[in-house]
Amino acid sequence: MADSRPTQPPAPLFEDACRDRLTPSRRYAAGAGGVRGMLTTILGEFARRTGDPTPSSALIDVLGRFGVPETTSRQALLRASKDGWFVPVRSGRQTLWRLTPAFEQFLNGGEEKIYGFTAAQPEWGGRWLLVLARVAEDNRAGRHLLETRLSWAGFGNPSPGVWISTYPERAKDAEQVLRDAGVRGGAQIFIAEHVAGDDLSTLIRQAWDLDELDRGYQAFVAEFTSRPSDDPLLRLALLVHAWRRFRLIDPTLPKELLPAGWSGIRAAKLFHRQHGRWRPAAMAEWHRISVLTS
Repeated sequence: MADSRPTQPPAPLFEDACRDRLTPSRRYAAGAGGVRGMLTTILGEFARRTGDPTPSSALIDVLGRFGVPETTSRQALLRASKDGWFVPVRSGRQTLWRLTPAFEQFLNGGEEKIYGFTAAQPEWGGRWLLVLARVAEDNRAGRHLLETRLSWAGFGNPSPGVWISTYPERAKDAEQVLRDAGVRGGAQIFIAEHVAGDDLSTLIRQAWDLDELDRGYQAFVAEFTSRPSDDPLLRLALLVHAWRRFRLIDPTLPKELLPAGWSGIRAAKLFHRQHGRWRPAAMAEWHRISVLTS
């Protein structure tokens, strides 16, 4: 008998390889993200900027500063190589890693999202994207895909079967998610405007957990207002690694829909200020360990 379950297209390149980066899992949201998340931060913030192959010892050194054992670091490098992040290059007795063009492009796109992120939607015309979609009880894979991808795209879920976003330009993306989840046939997508009803703050609270997100931003501000480490390289890596997760879990709503005194805006200003201050010393330290170990 033919399998009636909805088929799913292959995951985009690096989606599985970078699952801790691309999916806002509970573990990542809590600030862990795994060794591969740390490695992504290191490659994007340091290795990518030099344009040269990176010695294994330099990557193991920085991961060690995160508290990752050497054996675990070496396993992570081999797995990342297998997944197409980089290719090995021999230099004498040492192994260096050169980023593949595809993964470098992935990191470049991530940089735009991370450093362009300000914790608030810069412009909003007042229009909403509304998705109505019910998933059959036996379609667990489809439900997980729908919830994960729409949440990742910043959609809120104020009530069962209802998803909302302040980004109407994402309608095509939402439609693709519905297809991949196998629920396109019974779903509806609308571009709408709010004309009457209860205060929108009630809807916002139902759709997104802004209280938890605000606590996360406050913790970020408390941690990075002062230096979290005397190690210049680790200090910057911790800053970027912590900031990355907000880009994944924050729906980035318009200022007019955010609570007064939203901590995210203060956190964004702090991130950009500290990044500018800490980056020169961090890059000097990266250059030192890369050159000496190459």
